[in-house]
Parts: sequence; C-alpha cells; structure tokens
Amino acid sequence: MIMKKQLYISLAAIILVLTPSLQSPAQTRGPVNKAKQMEVLQAKYDSLQQAFNELAADYENLRESYDSLSGFDTYDTLQVAEGLGGMVRDHLLNSADNVANVDSLLSIWYVQRNVNNIDEEIMELDSMHLSSNTPDSVYMNRLGKMKTFMPMPYNAEVRNFIILYTEKKPALLSRILGLSNYYFPIIEGILDKYGLPKELKAVAIIESALNPKAVSRAGARGMWQFMYGTARLYNLDMTSFVDERYDPVKSTEAAARYLRDSYNVFGDWMLAIASYNCGAGNVSKAIRRSGGSHDFWTIYPYLPRETRGYVPAFVGALYALTYYPQHGITPQVVDLPVQTDTFHVSKMVHFEQIAYYTGASVQQIEDLNPVYTHDIIPGSEESECILTLPYTYSMAYVDNEDVIPQYRDSVFFNPINMKSIKSTGGSSSGSTRIVHRVKSGETLGKIAAKYHTTVVALKKNNHLRGSIIRVGQRLYIYK
Repeated sequence: MIMKKQLYISLAAIILVLTPSLQSPAQTRGPVNKAKQMEVLQAKYDSLQQAFNELAADYENLRESYDSLSGFDTYDTLQVAEGLGGMVRDHLLNSADNVANVDSLLSIWYVQRNVNNIDEEIMELDSMHLSSNTPDSVYMNRLGKMKTFMPMPYNAEVRNFIILYTEKKPALLSRILGLSNYYFPIIEGILDKYGLPKELKAVAIIESALNPKAVSRAGARGMWQFMYGTARLYNLDMTSFVDERYDPVKSTEAAARYLRDSYNVFGDWMLAIASYNCGAGNVSKAIRRSGGSHDFWTIYPYLPRETRGYVPAFVGALYALTYYPQHGITPQVVDLPVQTDTFHVSKMVHFEQIAYYTGASVQQIEDLNPVYTHDIIPGSEESECILTLPYTYSMAYVDNEDVIPQYRDSVFFNPINMKSIKSTGGSSSGSTRIVHRVKSGETLGKIAAKYHTTVVALKKNNHLRGSIIRVGQRLYIYK
C-alpha cells in the first residue's frame, strides 16, 4: 500500500510538471498551429506514458523484491566469512536462492505430479491468531517431553503452526505421514552419515511437504527446494535428461552439507535452519541489527517476513510428527513401495519400454525415479545410470534387460525428439536458457516483463544483490 501511494504521488508530480504544456488552445498565446499543437501534445502524452511505464516497472520491482535479500555490507561479509571458506562462503554470502521458499511450505498434495498448491495464509501466520480447543498447557507439556537436539520453544508463532498442521491441514499432515514411511529412512540415513540431528528431516516438510517433484514460483526444485546456482555449488548434476534436485538421495546429501555449512557459520541450529530459508547474509544482517544477539527470537523482527515463520514451522512440524495420534490423524496410504531394487543401466531406456516388459506402470517408475526429467534414462557404457523399481517387478526386469532398450526404440528415440531434448542443455531442469544483453534505459522490471518472468527470478539466476544493472551486462533467463 505504501509503495502504491509513492507511485501515485510520483505520477501526480510528473503530471503537474507537464500540465502547462497540456493547456487548451484557448489558454495559449500567439497564433495556433493545430498540427503543431497536436504533435506537441502527442509528444507530451508519449512522455507521460513512458514515465508511467517506468514508474510501474519500478513499483513492480520493489513489490517483488520486498523482504528479499537486499545485499550485504562489509560488516555482514566479514562476519559470515569467519565460519566458511572458498566457494561455500561465497555462495552463502550471495545466496538469494532460498528466498520465497516459504511458497512451497504448503505445496500440499503430492499427487504423483509436480503440482504445487500454494496457500497464501502461510505468509500471514506471523500476524494471525489461530484458535484451538487445546489448552496452551497441553502444547507446552508435550513439547517439553520431546527429546530433540534443540529446545522446543512455545509461543504464539509456534502455536499457530501446531494448529495449522494438526487442525487446519489434517489432510496435508496425513499425506506427509504416508510419504514419510518411504522417504524418512532415506533422509535419516543421510543426516546420520553427516553427523547431523535426524530431526532436520522436518526441513523437507517445510520446503515441499516431502514432494520430490515440487517446483516453487521462484524456480526452486525438488524436495529440498534448491535453486539452480545452489544446486551446482553443491555438486547436483543438471543436464538435458537429468536433474538431481529431484533425486531424494542426492538432494538430501546436498541439503545436509548446506545445513552443516550454515551451522558452522552460526553455531546455532535455529539460526542454521533460518539460514536455509533466507541465506547466511540475511541472518547475519539480522544479528547485527539486533545488537549482536545470536538468539533466534531476539533477531526475529529483523529477519525477512517469510523467514520469521520458518523456525516456528519447523517446531510445529516436529510436534505434528510426534503427536499426530493425539489429534486423531492417521498416515495416508500412498502408492510408494517399501521394498525396492536398484539396477545399473548402461543403455538409453525409456520408461514406457520398462513398463511394457515389467508390468510396472509408467507412473510408478516416474515416482521412484524423479531424477529423469523426460522419462528417459540416459545410460551408456561410459556412464551408467540408476533405475529403481518396486521389488515385485525386479525379476521381470532382469529377465528382459537385454531386449527392453530395443522395444519401439525408433519411436522413443527418434532424432527430432532427441534433438529437442538435447537443445535444452540442462540449463535449468530442461529449461531453455536465454542470454539477454542489457540495453540503455532497460530495468529489471522491463526485462522481466519482456520474458514473462519475475524480478526475483532474474536476481536469483544472475546472483544480483540489488536492482542496478549496466548497459552491455549479460543476464540469463531460464524459460
């Protein structure tokens, strides 16, 4: 509302400045040349229109950048750099990658597809009061009994998220619980490998509701919602055929390293968890603005709005995972097998070829192999790939392994389709990368509008800290 008011005030000022030139012919002095007057009026109108467009673009820029990373000063840089070195330090300082990850907090239904249902109320929980018939004393007592790696705080924000999961979104929690039977053993094993608390698995609930195919509006992908640049930094592979952000195992490995790095910076798990959402720079800035406190609740008012709810959501998710029976919630049965087999694939194979010979549905194969973005496993003698199948179809695959790649291969791997897939080059999970050179007078808002993207996405994909761009600068847009 404030930014809109500023926009209107600025526009009004421009109109007032230009008003003398827009007076009626009766108010002008000297002989009137109608054609010349219309030419002048048209020029002034065009000037006004251009000014309005620029103001509108600037307003959109401000609106979309609101509460996102605003850059770092020297103090922030030195403070964060103490705990890190090399690429990881540089990435955390420049990270705008996880801003707006809260968009995926309520990516409610994993319904066998990469569809996100974004619930805007999550952004309002810091200013809302959800009601419940359960007394505060019950919540406090239950949280106090939980044996976790960090204290379980209780306040109005935590209470809101407990109620959200257990009373407002019971179907969501039921679905998460059903998926957890398959994904939590994978996640816990990897967290244990890195010596991290197993409770950090709740971060995946906040990020994607355990949806390995989740895609946020900002372009973050997978169960752990990695942006393209972060994924590259943490050695996740993205090619024309593969996007390891969708791989539950490899993306969890990357998330574990990210959380470990963040903890090494701040020495506090609440701050490390908050950093996963907004980046170490934002957390560092909040620490400085709070007077140097390393207590999450002290720096809470200085964090970006979407990050304030991140730790409370984490606590609420852990509570829900522990006490869901007390709220009458049962895990939903999901179509993911507990027992699976993995195979090394050394030839290019399409999911439909595998389905034809094994009896497994293409959907089942997609669910267990989300890393392959075009239903094609790009195996070769030089680079084997992994295929995961339900245990019940293992023998059928073994019996037909040699003939599977030959079934309708001219259809599944025809040159036109293969050329189209390979042309994406793995720029961003099968997206096409466009290189734009900044021209004089262009702003991020104008460029975003031209390519039907957002200012936030432009900043993230190009690691921009602010809104200043220079003529001739290259910007990468992923379509």
